[in-house]
Amino acid sequence: MAKKSRRHQPAAVAPGEVGPRQPCPCGSGKRYKACHGAAGGAAPTFVARPFEGMPSECDVIALRELVPAATAPLTLAEGDRTVRLATLLPGAAPAMVRESGDIWLGLQVQHSYGNPARDLGAVLEAALGTDEPGVVGLPNAPGEGPSIQDLVVGSDLDITVHEGFEYWIDDIPERDAAMEAALKQANGGVMPTSRLASVEAAYWTNVGTKEHLRWVMPHPEDQLLDALARLHAAGQDSIAEGSRLVGMFRAHGLLAPVWDLPVGTGAEVLEEPAARFAADLQEALEGGELDAAERSARAGLANRQVTIR
Repeated sequence: MAKKSRRHQPAAVAPGEVGPRQPCPCGSGKRYKACHGAAGGAAPTFVARPFEGMPSECDVIALRELVPAATAPLTLAEGDRTVRLATLLPGAAPAMVRESGDIWLGLQVQHSYGNPARDLGAVLEAALGTDEPGVVGLPNAPGEGPSIQDLVVGSDLDITVHEGFEYWIDDIPERDAAMEAALKQANGGVMPTSRLASVEAAYWTNVGTKEHLRWVMPHPEDQLLDALARLHAAGQDSIAEGSRLVGMFRAHGLLAPVWDLPVGTGAEVLEEPAARFAADLQEALEGGELDAAERSARAGLANRQVTIR
């Protein structure tokens, strides 16, 4: 058989490097050669676990990737400006300075430069540098500098899950028809969501045809997969009657197991089972080697992962 022409053979990629046709590590969805690998492109700054060390890391990931409408106050390490973290701001703005001087910081944005925690830090620094009301953007990669967790202090975030995006205008006393119309349109895509109170970073949602529980967990991936496999093999991985652990998301270095729930389950009935599951999981995390059934369960779980970021 004739050898392929050299010009059709893919260039060798050294271990640890990104190939030109591979997805760019920045998360843009483009191929590397069309993004950070293009001529003049910035070097990728991909960080596997960007929010590590931030108060309520798991909740922050859930708010960025899974929850439609939620807010939480942030306390600055220096200064007394009021800062409000939000899932989404109008137009997917990175940040807004309000008429009051308060700063709103958005988690769900259109840009991605590989380290969302650094992006948030850069946007917050820019917002702190002005009192002029308006949108604060991040049109270019921010370069080296503090991440968001370097600029804030505090323990667990006080998170409020909203039914819609009314918080966009809750500081505006007089609202015109255009505001109300834009709000109505945005609210049309919001799925009912609730945060469980008995455990951290677990969110129930109703997507119409079914309900889900999505729970971002802080444990190392391999250790968590082993523990979930032990519980699955033992028949202890149900969260409610008729529920099923169907897979998990991988986002920002952590896993978020997902359960399908029968329609009509609701969030309230999940509180006690979720707390019980958390206790069982903690015990399973301390287990030893997996047996054959547990290894089979682990392989099945590992094949049902979807990477978000």
